[in-house]
Amino acid sequence: MNLMMKNKSNNKNTLNTLLAMLFAVMLVSCGGGDEVGSENMISGTNSKTWVADEEMDSAGQEVEQVDTDEQGGMQFYADGRFALGESGMLRTGTWSFDQAANRLTLQFEEQNETVNYEVTKLTEDEMNLRVPDGSEMKLKAK
Repeated sequence: MNLMMKNKSNNKNTLNTLLAMLFAVMLVSCGGGDEVGSENMISGTNSKTWVADEEMDSAGQEVEQVDTDEQGGMQFYADGRFALGESGMLRTGTWSFDQAANRLTLQFEEQNETVNYEVTKLTEDEMNLRVPDGSEMKLKAK
């Protein structure tokens, strides 16, 4: 009789442990919609091009965009270089991503200009960048 009660108790503990683990997995997988992935999501294996999908000002109001063909895009290379096409001009430089701080840094070539973005979302297909003034750009992988 004692052996049966011990087995029931062990089975109950095992079931409780499994349910707790399942609950933890559900919480992690269903967590917030904004996630920040890893550096290779920015550049892909060799390179990846991103285009603006939506822009918001610091008050959260949508900003009218220029046509995507005129705007160009941002191309990130796996070796740390980037190319930014805008208004018929091409700007190049190097980029780095600090995953712990969720910060993307662009250093433009031949210019003493560095731009830091807070990465609020990064998946294979979407990247949201926020600048210190609070405005945000939502990019889609092309």
